[in-house]
Amino acid sequence: MKPVHCAAVDLGASSGRVIVGKWAGRGLALTEVHRFPNQFRPLAGHEYWDLPYIWSEVRAGLAKARREFPGLASIGVDSWAVDHVLVGRNGRPVFPVHAYRDTRTTSPSERLGRSGIDRVYALTGIPNYPYNTSLQLQETLRACPRMADVAARCLFISDYLNFLLSGRMVNELSICSHSQLIDVRGRGWSQGALEFFGIPPRLFGRPALSPQRLGPVAGIPELKGVVSLLVPGHDTACAFAAMPAAEDGSDLYLSSGTWSLLGLESERPLLGADALANRISNERMGDGRYRPLKSCLGLWLLERTLPAFSSRPRTASAWRRLISDAARGPAPDTLLDVADSALFNPPSMRAAIDAQLGRRGARAPRHLTGYVRLICDSLGRGHGNAVRAFERLAGRAFRRVLIVGGGSQNRLLCQATADAAGLPVASFSLEGSAVGNIAAQLIALGEVPDMDTFRAMLSRRLKSVDFSPR
Repeated sequence: MKPVHCAAVDLGASSGRVIVGKWAGRGLALTEVHRFPNQFRPLAGHEYWDLPYIWSEVRAGLAKARREFPGLASIGVDSWAVDHVLVGRNGRPVFPVHAYRDTRTTSPSERLGRSGIDRVYALTGIPNYPYNTSLQLQETLRACPRMADVAARCLFISDYLNFLLSGRMVNELSICSHSQLIDVRGRGWSQGALEFFGIPPRLFGRPALSPQRLGPVAGIPELKGVVSLLVPGHDTACAFAAMPAAEDGSDLYLSSGTWSLLGLESERPLLGADALANRISNERMGDGRYRPLKSCLGLWLLERTLPAFSSRPRTASAWRRLISDAARGPAPDTLLDVADSALFNPPSMRAAIDAQLGRRGARAPRHLTGYVRLICDSLGRGHGNAVRAFERLAGRAFRRVLIVGGGSQNRLLCQATADAAGLPVASFSLEGSAVGNIAAQLIALGEVPDMDTFRAMLSRRLKSVDFSPR
C-alpha cells in the first residue's frame, strides 16, 4: 500500500517536537524533523508561556515536515494540560498565558483544601492540584472581573494550536478532563463545578471526542492540502494510548518525564474518600473512557537539581555513566517526599531537597551521583505506592508496569520502580505521546480501524527492556 505520512506536534513543558510518522500498513517509522526548547518565563513575579515563540517554532517545524515529506496527509496536536488561552470572538488572545507553576493559585488551592474539595471531587473526580484550570480561571476572574465580558472562549494549548491551523475553536475531551470542570459521570461540563468556581459556561464548547477531522489547514500556504485532525489533546492521553498493553487490563501505565504519571484504563471512574485521599485523577481518553492516574513530581526534580553542579552531563553517554555511577553508590537511608509542595518550583531545587532532608534529620548528598540515586529511589517508592493504591481501589491485581518517556531510558529509575512496586517493569524505547498522536490520526484517516488494532501491530515490532523486582 502507499505510505501515509502524519505530523505529530507534541508540546511538552520542557520541549516541543514535530515528528512525522510514516505508515505503510503494518510498521510505523518516525522522523523527528524539528525540536525546540520550551520554558515558562518570569515577569513581575509571575510565570508565563511565550505563545508567539511556541507557534513560530511549530509553524517552522511543520513547514520543514512538508518540505521533507511533500505528501504529508495530516497534522495532530497534543500538549501539556491545564494551561489555556482566553480569546475574543475573533480568536485573538485577550489575557497573558500563565504557566501552571505560577504561584497565583497557591492560596485558592489551600482554601479549597480546607473547604469544598469533597464536593468538587464528587462532581469532577479531579483532586486539588494548585495548577488546575478551575483555580487558574477563578483567580483570573477575581483579579480581572471584566475579563468575563472580554473573553469569548477558553481554549487549552492544543485546542488553540488546532484553531490556528484549522480556524475552528474546539475543546477536546481528554485535555478538558484535567481542568477539574468536567462532569465525572458524563462527557459534558459540570454545572456544579463551574458555579462553585464562578466560571461562565459560555467560555467552553461541548467537549469533543477524538479522533476526528477538523478540516483543511487554513491560511498557511506551505501546508495547503494538509488536513488538521483532532487527536487526544493531552500528551499523557496520547502516551497511554500508544502503550502495547495486554488486552486483559492487567498492565499499569507509567509515563515518566517531567512528571511521573501512573495509571490505567477503565470503563468507570475511581471515586470515594480513599480515591480522594490518594489523589486519584479521573482523566479521560479521547474516546470518553476513563484514565485514572496518580501524578507526582518526576524527573523535574533531577532536571532542576543539575544547575547546582558544574559537572552536569551533556551527552547521552555521559548520562549513562552518571546513572551507572549512581546505581553503584549506597542507597539513601531517607527518601524524599515527592509530594512536598516545596519541591514544586523552588528557586534552588538542591536547596529545597537539602531543607526537606534536614527537617527529617537526614544528611544531604555531597555529590551529584548521590542526588541522582536519592531522586530515582524516591520516585520509585512513589510509583510503588501508587501501584498499591490502584490495586486496592480497582479491586484487582496487576502483572506489569509499562514505562515510556525519558524515564524509560533510566535503568536506575526502572529498577527502583520494580523493587518498590514488587512488579516487573517493561521499558519501551517509544516516543509515547507522538506515537499515540499519530495512531489517532491514522484512525481518523481510516488507515487503521481502531486503537486495539494499532497496538497489536505495534507490539509485534516493539522490544522491551525488562526489570524484575529484587
